[in-house]
Amino acid sequence: MDGVTISALGAIIGLVCSIIFIFIKIPPVYSLMLGSLIGGLIGGASLVQTITIMTGGAADMMTTILRILAAGILAGTLIKSGAAETIARTIIKALGEKRALLALALSTLVLTSVGVFIDIAVITVAPIAIAIARQAGFTKTGILIAMIGGGKAGNMLSPNPNAIAVSSAFELPLTSVMAAGIGPAIVGVMLAYIIARKLQHRGSAVTAEDLAEDGEKEELPSFGRSIVGPVVAILCLALRPIAGINIDPMLALPLGGIVGAIVMGRARKTLEYATFGLGSMTGVAIILIGTGTIAGIIQGSELGNTIINTVQGLGIPMFLLAPIAGILMSAATASTTSGSTVAAQVFGPTLTAAGVSKVAAASMIHTGATVLDHLPHGSFFHATGGSVHMEFKERLSLIMYESLIGLALTLTSLILFGVIKIA
Repeated sequence: MDGVTISALGAIIGLVCSIIFIFIKIPPVYSLMLGSLIGGLIGGASLVQTITIMTGGAADMMTTILRILAAGILAGTLIKSGAAETIARTIIKALGEKRALLALALSTLVLTSVGVFIDIAVITVAPIAIAIARQAGFTKTGILIAMIGGGKAGNMLSPNPNAIAVSSAFELPLTSVMAAGIGPAIVGVMLAYIIARKLQHRGSAVTAEDLAEDGEKEELPSFGRSIVGPVVAILCLALRPIAGINIDPMLALPLGGIVGAIVMGRARKTLEYATFGLGSMTGVAIILIGTGTIAGIIQGSELGNTIINTVQGLGIPMFLLAPIAGILMSAATASTTSGSTVAAQVFGPTLTAAGVSKVAAASMIHTGATVLDHLPHGSFFHATGGSVHMEFKERLSLIMYESLIGLALTLTSLILFGVIKIA
């Protein structure tokens, strides 16, 4: 970086510009790149220096991006084969209509925890949820908050891009980040169910027009065969802490997808599933390139030191920097993955240097990134609202409840890893 330090004001302006660009519908990757460029130039770097910092930040994302692209094989297999739908239907059928809201929350929890994107998990469960709501008299608000809350909880213990990004930043086994999310996930899904019950009759009702018309579908695989792929992937990842055998997620996750396709009798469709999965992961990977550029600008600026000095000046324990960073960065990017990535890249070294364990810092950043990742300038807000045909104004009313669930995840992690220090 040729000894250049970008001013904190420049970095902040770059972040604000990125958010504004995303709001006015400029593609997120371009928004982040433009914001990075503006932040670097305003922050005192020359054009050449700014570009060098941006490309360096993007280069730091390559390990994470490669693992995320590889994870597409497992995700594609689960979604295209119908395995994800089978898992959801099995859980809902097992719990019955009386516990339908809990079943919806658990369905999205399980789907995200086995490697399905949270927005895809909600979209997968939504047609079933709409049918249940129509029959039981639940509103769209009730079913959607149950699905979103369950998805947020499951996201904390999944091999999804957000966990991959955090584990890569802290050089931790992916299973360590997943295991650290167990406590927060339990609390999160319980709160999601409680809130969903309170809201089950508030908001707009499901109409006949909202019910999905089922076209011809491929026969769904059995539940037993559906879970083989995720189990294989998780067992491969677990070999490192159990037996000291290190199988990288770049191998473990695709292997789970391939084995799952074979067990379901869909081996000939493995390429089709992989292609679909790659397509679903490409968007995230591209956004992470933009995320890397803004992370580079922030890392090369005084913003990190400014926040750290503020935390120390207020007498706040240093471990609180982890959730604060996760919350702020997720608010800026409206993305769990981007928010946790930037926070881990920028503040990770400071946290570990201050004596916070890698697992503790990773968990608190990871959970913090769920508090404001659902803001309207991100795709999650619109994808989940669209899944149940919800109007924009009503979708906005859910933000407070989503943030409460995110705060519950964060506070649980804070207590376990910051106060009690179980890691």
